[in-house]
Amino acid sequence: MKKSWSLSTLLSSDIGILVMLALVRVLLQIFTNGQYGFHQDELVTLDAAAHHLAWGYVAWPPVTPFLARLSLALFGPSLIGLRFFAVLAEGLVMLLAGLMIRDLGGKRWAQVLGAVAVATSPLSIVQGGLFQYETLDYFCWVLLAFMVVRLLKSENPRWWLGIGATIGLGMMTKYTLGFLVLGIVGGVLLTKARRYLKSPWLWGGVALSLLIFLPNLIWQVQHNFISLDFLGSIHARDVRIGRTGEFLLDQFKTCTNLATIPIWIAGLYFYFRAVAGKRYRLIGWLYIIPLGLFIITQGRGYYLAPAYPMLLAGGMVWIEQWVTTQSAERNRSVRSTIKWALAIGGVIAAAMALPVAPINSTWWNVAIAMNGDLKEEVGWPELVQTVAQIRAGLPSTDRAQLGILAGNYGEAGAINLYGPAYNLPTAISGINSYWLRGYGDPPPQTLIVLGLTPTDANQIFRTCEIAGRITNPYDVKNEETTEHPTILVCRELRSSWPEFWNRFKYFG
Repeated sequence: MKKSWSLSTLLSSDIGILVMLALVRVLLQIFTNGQYGFHQDELVTLDAAAHHLAWGYVAWPPVTPFLARLSLALFGPSLIGLRFFAVLAEGLVMLLAGLMIRDLGGKRWAQVLGAVAVATSPLSIVQGGLFQYETLDYFCWVLLAFMVVRLLKSENPRWWLGIGATIGLGMMTKYTLGFLVLGIVGGVLLTKARRYLKSPWLWGGVALSLLIFLPNLIWQVQHNFISLDFLGSIHARDVRIGRTGEFLLDQFKTCTNLATIPIWIAGLYFYFRAVAGKRYRLIGWLYIIPLGLFIITQGRGYYLAPAYPMLLAGGMVWIEQWVTTQSAERNRSVRSTIKWALAIGGVIAAAMALPVAPINSTWWNVAIAMNGDLKEEVGWPELVQTVAQIRAGLPSTDRAQLGILAGNYGEAGAINLYGPAYNLPTAISGINSYWLRGYGDPPPQTLIVLGLTPTDANQIFRTCEIAGRITNPYDVKNEETTEHPTILVCRELRSSWPEFWNRFKYFG
């Protein structure tokens, strides 16, 4: 008898339930993502990248800027609109996690709770509330793990084409995906999957990944691999100021919800020791090899966060299989404990990571202590308004030859997003891709300078005067208000513009 399908049948299926859970996650973050303002990383993506589409940039490959440009076309300069793609990526991660569990042999209980476990990761919630390349990188890692699971389950070598396409897409999103690629290479060599080395589909996947990545590679060649200089500079800074010192601790407190630690540890056991996981041992190496490489290279803790959904998937499968061997009472107890632990952990993570706390409340103070990105979303329109007031107070001769020199990309992005409403000139900066765009022709003679101390500015210009300070209506202490709050008006470079600009290149 032919099986009939209806909407109710679809929604009550395993996949239907996973889709609905992901949709709830997406809607929750869409309706909470407009509380504050753009983060400095979002401002630079909108300005330095989305308005200047290219096959490469100093700080990123091209996928994230392309999606930012698409967001501008669909939604305009909308905070919720820009973050839609970040929320969608995290919703798809949740769905892919559930589907991985299904492919690994997990039933509905494991699929649902495993998807929830992934979604309640503090980092996942933070990334759903910010449009950054880290969010899209997270999605690419999980999609790649899903593809590898499908390969191992089906033993259909054609999945190597999907794996290759995902690698190409991932490398066009964030270069750290290369660590996962090394995990695949090592996992293939260390497991029975090495039989695929003789398969033309594997090498077809390799060729496809290189083809997709080729435009960015060509851009890097044309720009003397400037991104390697950027990455080296950023890594040296992170090591110097101690951002890499808690890498192992971050695996427990940042990359996953504390309530899920036993689950992902069970996932490691599933892939390396459990009989049911033997077929999928390659997945375990996708975690172990990048973990070791990040430790050796002193990576930041969150770099490995995208590897945990595949561990949580294996862990939920193992736990589900294990509880069936226990007494009915223990079975119920374990299931109930996991359910309530995820619920409580999820609520706490959401309260701390979602941008919903009233500014300057006790809740806000606790939230920014755990998620410092929130305070960097406050004050950008007011900064631009202050610059506009300073410009309005200058003599007409200064306004006619005025430029705005921004010390960091948040300031430059804010000026170029909100500045046109005040008829401000386009900001220039020496940071990252802004430096490649130069200082304009003719070069400005009078400059409003942001992000430099008076001492630093006086080494560049012959005369500088303090014209204002960066504040915000909430008196939130963030990078702008505490590290470089002074706004200067400067004149007369101490060298020629070409000489100055050649020295002014820096990374951040």
